[in-house]
Amino acid sequence: MGALLLSSLGNGLCFPFTAIYISQLLGLGGRAAGGYFIAMAAASFAAALAGGPLADRGSPHRVGALGGAALAAGYALLAPAGSVVLVLVSGVCVGAGFGLFYASIVGIVDIAVPESGRRSAFAIRHIVNNAGIGLGSVAAGLALHGAATPVGALRWLYLANGLAALPLIAVILGVRPRARPGREQRDSATEKPESAEPSGGGPTYRTLLRARPMALLILAQALFAIVGFTQIEATVPLLMHDHMAITLGWVSAVVAANSFALIALQPLLRRQLERLPETVSLAAGPVLWTGAFGCGLGAALAGEAAPAAVRYGLLLAFAVIFAAGELMYSSAFYPLLLRWSGEESVGRASALASLAWNLGTASGPPIGLFIVANASATGSWLALAVGAAAAFMVAAALHTSSGLGRLTAGA
Repeated sequence: MGALLLSSLGNGLCFPFTAIYISQLLGLGGRAAGGYFIAMAAASFAAALAGGPLADRGSPHRVGALGGAALAAGYALLAPAGSVVLVLVSGVCVGAGFGLFYASIVGIVDIAVPESGRRSAFAIRHIVNNAGIGLGSVAAGLALHGAATPVGALRWLYLANGLAALPLIAVILGVRPRARPGREQRDSATEKPESAEPSGGGPTYRTLLRARPMALLILAQALFAIVGFTQIEATVPLLMHDHMAITLGWVSAVVAANSFALIALQPLLRRQLERLPETVSLAAGPVLWTGAFGCGLGAALAGEAAPAAVRYGLLLAFAVIFAAGELMYSSAFYPLLLRWSGEESVGRASALASLAWNLGTASGPPIGLFIVANASATGSWLALAVGAAAAFMVAAALHTSSGLGRLTAGA
């Protein structure tokens, strides 16, 4: 988690500025910036599909380390970039790195902790990732503030981002695969002695998606990104600033409150999260988001005439309740993915989850911004709440389908 924090901090140094850096500061234009993101998305899609079976056939650590190396190379290449070709090569490396990394990280975390610690581990991973990006963004803002040559400062930040991935590679390779307790006995009982590494002969992508619980779980992943995570990052700040006359300082305070609430609530909710069935916890996430968007709706209805304590209090309540929903999701989604995919196909299932997440993060912001551009403040908050309710319906259907059992090759 410490190495992941450092890597996420490196990502936070750069990701808000990449389009500006390529198009304006390097003088390559909007087409080059668009080409970078297209190359990154295409490479991520291909690498995730290829990385899933690779993680299942061998060790997820090798796939994860390869992904980390591609990320380091890709970001480092942007430091000296001065041509479209180098920018596109960087995009391919970064996309491939993310695709391989997210196809393997679930298996890596699972091996590093006992089964009883899965839910806490994945919740903490979510917090660490967000905290690192937030800290990196603050550090980048301080580094770029008043810089005489922003392009020169950004070159150093991209180099630092590449270097920040190196400790993660070392740690991934250091956490070696080992058999789960009792696995050796199971192998012996079936007279099929094997190594601790899976053979990769599990279900294919098509087989996984034919099973209703897994298909609903992947659909839920995409919906949670569309109606939840991307909306608090892209839509809600614009909604508060443009439609509710909230100052930039208070917009930043609401976003920061969400990040701090993630850190504060995790130890407070840990025991409650562990008691809840995972499918119930997953369904509770969008329920809390609906309530959070309701707080935003209340602030919009109160208007500028309302006391500041009421208006800003409701917005801060939105940030905290939304964070609780995030913890519900992060503590339940990947443990369910692990349980229903089985050890022999966790890489493929992780790749599917990564692809669903990428689809959601690509489509969520345009949908949210379209709503803000064509609806009032109250209409926008209401639309966001309806979206969260739709995600709950999928999660509720997942709960009712969970009795179908674990999705293994034998099933």
